[in-house]
Amino acid sequence: MTKLKIGVIDLVSKGPTNTLWARTMHANLASIMPQVVATWCEQQGHEVTLMCYTGLEDLRKELPKGLDLVFLCSFTQAALLAYALSNYFRSQGAVTVLGGPHARCYPDDAVKYFDYVLGFTHQSTIVEVLEDCAPQRPVGKHLSAGRQPAHLPGVKERWKFIEPTLKKAPFLQMVPMIGSVGCPYTCSFCIDASVPYQPMNFEVIKEDLRFLLTKFKRPYVGWHDPNFGVRFEDNMEAIATAAPLKSFRFIAESSLSILSEEHLQVMERNGFDALLPGIESWYELGNKSRTNKLAGEDKVNRISEHVNMMFRYVPYVQTNFVLGLDSDSGEEPFELTKRFVDLSPAAFPGYSLLSAFGEAAPLNLDYQRKGRVLAFPFHFLNNHLAMNVKPQNYEWLDFYDKVIDLTAYTFSNKAIYRRFKYGPSRAAKWMNFMRAVSSEGHGRLRFYREVRKRLVEDRMFRQYFEGESQQLPEFYTNIIKKDLGIWWQWLPKGAIHHNQNAYLHKTSASLIV
Repeated sequence: MTKLKIGVIDLVSKGPTNTLWARTMHANLASIMPQVVATWCEQQGHEVTLMCYTGLEDLRKELPKGLDLVFLCSFTQAALLAYALSNYFRSQGAVTVLGGPHARCYPDDAVKYFDYVLGFTHQSTIVEVLEDCAPQRPVGKHLSAGRQPAHLPGVKERWKFIEPTLKKAPFLQMVPMIGSVGCPYTCSFCIDASVPYQPMNFEVIKEDLRFLLTKFKRPYVGWHDPNFGVRFEDNMEAIATAAPLKSFRFIAESSLSILSEEHLQVMERNGFDALLPGIESWYELGNKSRTNKLAGEDKVNRISEHVNMMFRYVPYVQTNFVLGLDSDSGEEPFELTKRFVDLSPAAFPGYSLLSAFGEAAPLNLDYQRKGRVLAFPFHFLNNHLAMNVKPQNYEWLDFYDKVIDLTAYTFSNKAIYRRFKYGPSRAAKWMNFMRAVSSEGHGRLRFYREVRKRLVEDRMFRQYFEGESQQLPEFYTNIIKKDLGIWWQWLPKGAIHHNQNAYLHKTSASLIV
């Protein structure tokens, strides 16, 4: 095999930026698979450069010249930047490959702009690309393994690519690790709902934790598991045997059903500093919180008690909700969430608008059959800038009124003060405060109010939301232009638009055949 000059780009940011949040935190949002791909490519004897793009770098200057092959990893919100970069690197003579969540969710769109688009990716998948490494135009190749790989290179193997990224983080430096792939739960809107759960090798986890102690006095580890701790005893045993208690600091996303008081006591001893449980809904998905038989106010009270109990053992808790589920109707779901904000004042609520990401979940087929999926550009599909599923039980104005009211309540001066007051640590207090007054809190509130205003005043804007017009409002085009900056000129013609019903059309065609 000819030795190739390869670039691997992890798109954390969806365009150039210089915000305080980007400078301090974006490097800690690096993904694991770009590091894995870089490791696999190097193991095949190629020259590899990995760039974690935080929005601060000039990709034209910092990547080597004369690249033969460029891998890009992208969430859907950064897809337009990925498309522009692919166009740019193709113009320089490189072959381009897309991986990551967007490649899994929208492969039929991505193949128009990349030579290879990768779904589930094994080492053999990467070797196939390396051996072929040829332009695939006008339509790229879609390659996908049958399931997630059973083994991934650990931290020790990936360290060459992890270390330069961590150096970009001026304060907190969080090492990405993963203990499992897939998820045992079947939340109908989730990209991992249909992916079989499988744990990684616990001996590799132990080895990686021991390795990190040679690099940091007390390493900070972010677990990238879709649901950490399903094999709870095995995970805790791996941590406990790697080093003395509290040698590490951990952050993990898990379900309340796993986070029992007994388990939390063990997690406290092992150094867990932050947990992100998914509550999602007051009316469904109770298997994640052991509240299958509860709904409404009873569920709010039970979960509030549970979350407040968690603060005895961990200093930071973010609770995740999805707004606009079909089980929601009327004032009650929003009022119940406000009630939760009052009952659990130290928790930071994370709100996501219901979104359908292409082929991510079987439920999306149902939305598409009913004509409920809107063609919002990928740039806005990050769970808060746009809701691309028309709500079943709300008109748009009514829905935005309720979202604005809940957001304003959650990030009011009173709520911010209470969150600061009841935060169990100085770090938690200031993290909650900064998130509330930044783009995540006050910034989203301003954006929602602007959208609501345009829904009232701009007939074409409202028609786009209703699915009566495919003409993208200039409001959104201008945001894309601003966010992409210098990369706007490289965005391929037509890339802003996509077929929001491609999954349905492909499924229907396969049934006919």
